[in-house]
Amino acid sequence: MKRQYFGTDGMRGRVGEEPITPETVLKLGWAAGRVLLAKGDDRGSVLIGKDTRISGYLLESALEAGLSAAGADIRLIGPMPTPGIAYLTRTARAQAGIVISASHNPYEDNGIKFFSSLGTKLPDEVECAIEAMMRKPMRTVPSAELGKVRRFPDAAGRYIEFCKSTFPYRLGLEGLKIVVDCAHGAAYQIAPHVFGELGADVVPIGNAPDGFNINRACGSTCPETLRQAVLAAHADLGIALDGDGDRVIMVDRRGNTVDGDRILYIIAAHRKRSGVPVPGVAGTLMSNVGLEHALTRINVPFGRAAVGDRYVMALLAEQGWDLGGEASGHVICLDKSTTGDGVIAALQVLAAMRESERSLAELAEGMHVYPQTLVNVTLSRGVSAREVVGTPEVVAILHEVERLLGNAGRVVLRPSGTEPVVRVMVEAADAQTVADLTEQLAAAVTKAAAGAAVA
Repeated sequence: MKRQYFGTDGMRGRVGEEPITPETVLKLGWAAGRVLLAKGDDRGSVLIGKDTRISGYLLESALEAGLSAAGADIRLIGPMPTPGIAYLTRTARAQAGIVISASHNPYEDNGIKFFSSLGTKLPDEVECAIEAMMRKPMRTVPSAELGKVRRFPDAAGRYIEFCKSTFPYRLGLEGLKIVVDCAHGAAYQIAPHVFGELGADVVPIGNAPDGFNINRACGSTCPETLRQAVLAAHADLGIALDGDGDRVIMVDRRGNTVDGDRILYIIAAHRKRSGVPVPGVAGTLMSNVGLEHALTRINVPFGRAAVGDRYVMALLAEQGWDLGGEASGHVICLDKSTTGDGVIAALQVLAAMRESERSLAELAEGMHVYPQTLVNVTLSRGVSAREVVGTPEVVAILHEVERLLGNAGRVVLRPSGTEPVVRVMVEAADAQTVADLTEQLAAAVTKAAAGAAVA
């Protein structure tokens, strides 16, 4: 069934515009409650957590009312990283978990995503069932059957202890000075405690959310802020999370960025050296070819999925692998957690540093990054990204770029699944060639988008 609301990562959009309106989110809560209760043996409970956006209060209340009207009990978590909600949903034996977050997007956006009772993303058929239920008239259960609401006790403490449990017990982080950028987001009360309680000297930044500053010039989408803080503090490394804590980008002591591709390589290579089986690593169409080459050198198979952690997870399940992710910082270690987790991924890198007695820079040297340029072409409201990339002019330039690159590079042109943008990526051995071809292709997309807006 064609989806109306759910994209690659739940529902997402500008607050106050469909589908992120109080009316639609109320109906979503009711529909989800009806579908989820029908699948369970009892009333069950649904956890609701959120990031630090001002709109979280509004959407939380709407979801709460809808779920209660459907007869579902609710447990409110408050600000909590997305992977933390997945963990608590599973360990609390909840019927489902709901995250109110737009991840790395600005505060004006927000979104809703679901976890199953196992702490994994909802199957497609369940999301489709929820959408089908939303098209039916909303009917409230009798008053005696309305769902009740309670606060979830010590959610932060439980998740902090879980994160720490994924780090080798015999090791500590004593002697390491780490800058931790929380993006003024959901991890601001979590991440500094995790690394600090393991012994690190933590310098927290981006840890004063006000409802409006989430992801603003900070976090994993702005590693320059972390780089400057690491150099100013003379720190050993830096860790930047995004607004909902499921992405991580790192910076070494010299200020060099270590993205999700290099983090994946460091974890895989360390496991291989330690004798831990690494049957394969899953990346995406946007993963740097340098990751593929580096993994090949250590005899680790590599597979590419469509962009989005949902598709990486699907490839991992299909192949029976544990490790996968994206250059943007989504890193999934299924032997540690059921979903991508920025804090846990960073801990795996820190464990590799401690056990190998090597710095972050030394561990990252094993992967050569090919020059790659990514440009996001923003679209006007109402313009279809798929129509833009399919226009004859854009297709013609795309084919010409592919012809010029041949086997010496890659080009990816795709609509974003989470933002109103078209992503243009070119990768090759020569940086100037990459820049020139990216500019040509992005210009063609921009012109086509402008024409579509006028039409």
